[in-house]
Amino acid sequence: MQNQKPYLVGITGGSAMGKTHFLNSLKKLFSTDELCVISQDNYYKLAYEHQLDSEGKINFDLPECIDLAAFATDLEKLHNNETIFRNEYLFQHENQVGPLLTFKPAPIIVCEGLFIFYSEAIRKQFDLKIFIQADEEIALNRRLKRDFNERNIPVEYIHYQWNNHVMPAFEKYLLPFKPQADIIINNNNHFDNSLNVIDDHFRFMIEKRNMVSK
Repeated sequence: MQNQKPYLVGITGGSAMGKTHFLNSLKKLFSTDELCVISQDNYYKLAYEHQLDSEGKINFDLPECIDLAAFATDLEKLHNNETIFRNEYLFQHENQVGPLLTFKPAPIIVCEGLFIFYSEAIRKQFDLKIFIQADEEIALNRRLKRDFNERNIPVEYIHYQWNNHVMPAFEKYLLPFKPQADIIINNNNHFDNSLNVIDDHFRFMIEKRNMVSK
């Protein structure tokens, strides 16, 4: 079984369009022996390495903020059935190193992040590419709730980031790669049907892998 490569899935979409909720829903359906999820978020560089905009604010929505080369390398290791280790990125303490996380290979490996399709070294590794989308107004409202309640970010600054960082990055680094997705999930209200389709597909791939290993 270890000689078989895992089935590698990339999931992307703009900020607050539902990637995290979708992934959490997926993880509830599978054991850690069946599904491994790895996020681009843990490859953010420390805050002092980030680029400042014209107002002196850190722009976290640029590919340069992420160590995409390290992410591509680790993904390749996982794809080759190697366990990888990565420190968790702490969003409210951007210059602190978080606890060490362990990612073990599984039959299905799901990789999520803003720039995973933009990076060719990452994109070309995927067996399946999924793009999650939602209307801009809905996504903004979700981000307002998340950043204000969970990260204590002032509402004014959330709007500033959305208009000056988030949407320009979405239009430049994500939207052009949407046509390359194998599956597009609309998440304005719910993604139940899409989740069921992905669930069935993953179970089929796991069963197929198990049959080959017998």
